[in-house]
Amino acid sequence: MEKIYSLNREEQANLRIVEHLNMSNLPEPIQRMLSLATTPEEQDILLMATLAAASACVPNVYFRYGPTGKKYFANLQCFILAASASGKGIANLALDMIRVIDNRYPLLIPGDSTLPAWYKVLAEQNGCGYMHESEGSVITDIWRASAANYNTALRKAAEHEPLSRNRCLEQSEIPSPRLSMLLTGTYNQYRALVPSVENGYFSRLLTLCIRETHPFDRRYVSAKPTQSAIPQQVGHQLLRLYEPLVFDEEREWSLTDAQKERLGEHLETEYTTLISLLGDNFHSAVVRMAVQIERIAMILSLLRMPLSVASGLNPDILTCSDTDYATAELIGNKLLLHMAAAYRMIDGDTLDLVPDIKPLDQRQVLFEQLPIEYENKVLFCEAKTQGISTRTATRWNDNWQELGLIQKIKHGVYKKVG
Repeated sequence: MEKIYSLNREEQANLRIVEHLNMSNLPEPIQRMLSLATTPEEQDILLMATLAAASACVPNVYFRYGPTGKKYFANLQCFILAASASGKGIANLALDMIRVIDNRYPLLIPGDSTLPAWYKVLAEQNGCGYMHESEGSVITDIWRASAANYNTALRKAAEHEPLSRNRCLEQSEIPSPRLSMLLTGTYNQYRALVPSVENGYFSRLLTLCIRETHPFDRRYVSAKPTQSAIPQQVGHQLLRLYEPLVFDEEREWSLTDAQKERLGEHLETEYTTLISLLGDNFHSAVVRMAVQIERIAMILSLLRMPLSVASGLNPDILTCSDTDYATAELIGNKLLLHMAAAYRMIDGDTLDLVPDIKPLDQRQVLFEQLPIEYENKVLFCEAKTQGISTRTATRWNDNWQELGLIQKIKHGVYKKVG
């Protein structure tokens, strides 16, 4: 029997992503795709589907991460976890977008494949491609006999580690796989792919948890079928970006030094909060979110510059704008919440999500403890009592102002709105 999880309205609102973003700060192709959504949940599904698909469309651009300067490419692997008939099928619009490119340059990899066939297609496409399956059972049924092997292959692909096979009749090696993927499915289908929280793939697979039930919408009974041209139009935009990059030499992209420092400080704070709530097994998800945030920031950056990329006017190292970094960081924050929810579903004894799984709770507690009107010294004093650094408190305060939660009265003095 399928495991059912529930979310009350407050929990679901806390998990939402797009409604906490400034839409005008998103690249135009993403804005166009999100215009097709009719609910907050559909917006989040389309956001992750579009990012995952677009991550396959920016080849040969990398960033360096860690003390060894390891190269990472944009490729995201995502699983949209939701019950049957929950609206997750809207993710297929991203597949329509990718088919425009695939018609000219082979990019799609069928999920309904045996492991040898999957290796073969990936190798034929020089280790690059996009896999999209809207029904997780298509994958988990055929993968069931060799789930461990698939899990290992996907885990290595997420890190661009070499994939090799040595069989009696064939030998093959993919030195640097660059696989983007979007799967949608139910809890049982997710669990077949991620059997435990200790499994290394859990922390490498971005997970979006969608509420399992919606009120019945009678419009579906009499609605006339319509087909939007937007996915195809966005697909042609991505094609104009993809073509010059796929034939170009590798190019480096990077966060600025200030953004790198902010990312490290930010995740250090989230790490402390989450580990105290979930335990040490969750630490890899927080640590690896740094790479995922950089990947998302790079995708956002590149989606803004198809013309400049095509004309070859870019500097040797592409850099990230503060706007794109802030957007990527917020998306990463919310994805940590979703991964925490998935973590509890795998690891916990209860079938319900626990309301206190909120890495941003510490921020909320600080906000609620402040008076209606306060000065910086009050903010810093209250933050100190909660073990929050002055720098972090200042950043959170700036974020509250950007979100319209507070307004600045004069220098160093703020007032809560509403």
